[in-house]
Amino acid sequence: MKSRLLLALFAFALTARAQSPTPSPTPEPTRQPLWRCELPGGTYEVALRAVISVSTHDYIVDSAARVTEVNIDTSGNLAVRFYYIEPNTPNSPVGFGQSAINKAQELAKEIAGRTGQDDAWQKVMKTYPGSTHAHTVEYRLDSKEQINKVFESAERAFRLGQNTTLKLP
Repeated sequence: MKSRLLLALFAFALTARAQSPTPSPTPEPTRQPLWRCELPGGTYEVALRAVISVSTHDYIVDSAARVTEVNIDTSGNLAVRFYYIEPNTPNSPVGFGQSAINKAQELAKEIAGRTGQDDAWQKVMKTYPGSTHAHTVEYRLDSKEQINKVFESAERAFRLGQNTTLKLP
């Protein structure tokens, strides 16, 4: 009788154990290094393991604008570019000619402001359908200082593999 009682208790213990849910381990949050850039026009975030290169360069568009650009190339199919665009100002070889050039540029800016065209100069420019569907995210920045900060931050995060967040006003 004692053995039957022990056997019954043993069977009950096995049954109870099989029916009770086994606690699943709590998943740990993944900690992958990211580079994040918060801008007035949006936020860009990329896993540093996906970054292939970070580059910066200057070029002139149609003899009218000078562009300083930062590109971050990733293993994904979405390109990102940050750029600062400014009028391409010719430099006069003689000092008195430069003041005339500067005055003409000031007048052009003033006229653009009066006609409401100055806003266009500050926005990302895209042509449809070429650049709107080219898997490119673009951010236009307000100053050369901001574009330099973006490059320095992205390049440092890429080189060191460290989480980095850059916030631009």
